[in-house]
Amino acid sequence: MSDRDRNATVQTIGEQGILRILQEFCAPEVIGDDGAVLTPPANQQLVVTTDVLIDGVHFSDRTTPAVAVGWRAAAANLSDLAAMGATPLGITVGLGLPGDRAVAWIEALYEGLTDCLSAYGTGIVGGDVVRSPVTTVAITAFGTVAPHRVIRRTTAQPGQAIVATGLHGASRAGLELLLHPDCAAPLTDRDRQALIQAHQRPRPRLDVLPILQGELGDTPTHPWAIAGMDSSDGLADAIIQICRASGVGAQIAYPALPIPPALRSWQTPQVALEWALYGGEDFELVLCLWPDVASKLVHKLGQDAAIIGTTTVDPAIRLVELAPLDSTSLDSGPHNEAALTLEQGFQHFSPPSSTVQA
Repeated sequence: MSDRDRNATVQTIGEQGILRILQEFCAPEVIGDDGAVLTPPANQQLVVTTDVLIDGVHFSDRTTPAVAVGWRAAAANLSDLAAMGATPLGITVGLGLPGDRAVAWIEALYEGLTDCLSAYGTGIVGGDVVRSPVTTVAITAFGTVAPHRVIRRTTAQPGQAIVATGLHGASRAGLELLLHPDCAAPLTDRDRQALIQAHQRPRPRLDVLPILQGELGDTPTHPWAIAGMDSSDGLADAIIQICRASGVGAQIAYPALPIPPALRSWQTPQVALEWALYGGEDFELVLCLWPDVASKLVHKLGQDAAIIGTTTVDPAIRLVELAPLDSTSLDSGPHNEAALTLEQGFQHFSPPSSTVQA
């Protein structure tokens, strides 16, 4: 764009001008008709997931530049596909824009979308753009999975190990740094940037799926013995949702929680724990597996995964103060314990002051 065009808005270039720009970010072989024609691999099922992001609720200019909004929007949907065991096939983008939204912002949004998607071998296959009083980004992602590899929330069994990939609380810590850039946090520049990066450019954990395939086998007549979901709404939320859907309980070992060392050194133990459990938007996987498989998975992922607890017959879901876990179970009795809850963390319909990521 020319320097003068850099000042262009949605209103000044109109719908057709916007569409011409957006088409440059789409796969040319699948756009231009009323719908995209996608061909899933043979003997695979289609997985569909949708996320909606609203300006002032899920992002703002204060914390999230347009390129990061695009990356996060794509990552959120790819994370849902990973949580189902699915490989991405493509996404569609529904975009609602006020007339004064800068064209440069839209281009940066799509740069972020395509940067994330290309990193995971997929792209934009269609979408729509409309006028809206608030900037809205609605993504629908399509993926495919063999029927025996589907990961659901309903299939956890008592005695399985609970594995969390990655670190939890990092995104919430990054948001805090963005909201309060002048805070005197005792962090190195590297740690500060890593936490901000965790918030602005999360990693959907599609890399875990080939490892699971190797450890769980690929026999179509034997469904994977696994349950799981992603931790986009918080680690505690993921654990509770899986347990409730499967009719099991859980004991989670506090010392085993994968909290970033930088967060532990910066905040009090209470705050670090709260952000790890309830901060959300870490987009990691929480999986329930038999202990031997869990140990192999953690070994292959190294520092990027941890066994944090075990599922139980007792339906209670407790955080207990115990030594870090190996691959087996919680054998020693708890010294202190607390129930996990869905009442903390991000809530879309709580008072605005507690939900806006501004």
